[in-house]
Amino acid sequence: MTSTAAVPPPRATYRRLSVEERRAQLLLAALGLFAHRAPDEVSLDEVAVAAGVSRPLVYRYFPGGRQQLYEAALGSAAEELTLCFTEPPAGPPTERVARVLDRYLRFVDEHDTGFSALLRGGSVVETSRTTTIVDGVRRAAADEILRHLGRMGGPGGRPAGPRLRMTVRSWIAAVEAASLMWLDDGKQPAAAELRGWLVDHLIALLAATAATDPETAEVVKDLLALETSAGPAGQLAERVIPVLAEAAHLLPAPPASD
Repeated sequence: MTSTAAVPPPRATYRRLSVEERRAQLLLAALGLFAHRAPDEVSLDEVAVAAGVSRPLVYRYFPGGRQQLYEAALGSAAEELTLCFTEPPAGPPTERVARVLDRYLRFVDEHDTGFSALLRGGSVVETSRTTTIVDGVRRAAADEILRHLGRMGGPGGRPAGPRLRMTVRSWIAAVEAASLMWLDDGKQPAAAELRGWLVDHLIALLAATAATDPETAEVVKDLLALETSAGPAGQLAERVIPVLAEAAHLLPAPPASD
């Protein structure tokens, strides 16, 4: 009987990471921690453990310590969040906005605690730089919504006027506030229901502004021409028109005929 020597298991192949890959690895580990804990509660030791590296290595890439790491991680998250608002200009505008909100709410769901700490502020690591990063996301989100409304600006585009810009920025603020309340309420109602309400909210805001702003009235007219009866705008009209009919007595009486 021949004995066979035990064959040692193959050694794991070690690949040295490039500077960019190592930095991305550390940012990913930090984002995972910031997603579930307030930024000022996360230590560099925890980031090192999560990334499977030593603490000195974290300092080598982020010599400014937790503040620098947080700002870099925040910038990375901001890029990801900005991408949520990028949608091809095809199909009815409200359906595009619905898809944007689906991605946005998925991001909020996956980064709940960190997202809440980020928007509420008050963290010891909050600075003018972090505020600039967050405001940049808000501006990018508003620009994307305006693009879907046909007011993208830039070469050959039609820039939005002040009332329309204010309307869209107000809606972005409402989306943020609703997201925070959604997290506080245990993510109730369901994300799909919240998304539908937020789309309705945008349509209602645009309609209210259109009543006194000719530019927004033109945008709403163009938007409705692209909508369908089965889409968000059509469904909202079906629900709202009976409600508005109850306000008929508020309209001025027609002039008496001779």
